[in-house]
Amino acid sequence: MAGGEAEARDWLAARHPDALGRLDVLVAALVEENTRQNLVSRPSLDAVWQRHILDSAQLLHVSRETMPEGSWLDLGSGAGFPGLVIAALQPKRLVTLVDSRRLRTEWLARAAAAMSLQNVEVVLSRVEDLTDRTWQVISARAFAPLDRLLDAAARFSTPETLWLLPKGTKAQHELETLGTEWNRVFHVEQSLTDATAGIIVGHLHGHTGKHASRKRG
Repeated sequence: MAGGEAEARDWLAARHPDALGRLDVLVAALVEENTRQNLVSRPSLDAVWQRHILDSAQLLHVSRETMPEGSWLDLGSGAGFPGLVIAALQPKRLVTLVDSRRLRTEWLARAAAAMSLQNVEVVLSRVEDLTDRTWQVISARAFAPLDRLLDAAARFSTPETLWLLPKGTKAQHELETLGTEWNRVFHVEQSLTDATAGIIVGHLHGHTGKHASRKRG
């Protein structure tokens, strides 16, 4: 487990050396933009590599599941975590960043341009208003409780789609209290950046019960 800024940066350098320049640009842009809008808490900038960069990058490594190739959907992207980091680490993968706040989507577009990323699609929209379409990976960091998230986003998933959902200390509780209306194979992985935090990982296979009549996209 990475325990500080130097260790977090070393972890990334060992696994994604070609991305460090792009991540440096992101960090500098984030610090500057945070003086204009509250993208992240100011104290967290003192540990930005551990709290935000590595916390996002770990999604590519923490799962026992096979990481699918292809498109990635990041819901409630906000400051760009994990979406912008994933796009920086895997510049050949199309990453769609969705947020309902115009100032945030404008920031995401500027940051992607500053990082010279050609694989980022920024969408200003509520999740409920997104056009039906499926992705190979879906992430959402502190976006919505698991039951509400699945209600809103299941239509973007196929049985092969990998869900990667950082949930902090509530991960196991949210998974255990999820109703039986979802046919899913999910488990919790421990975060590499916080011993008390978990990431819900797995696949959604369909609806049961009250959701049985819904048509998935």
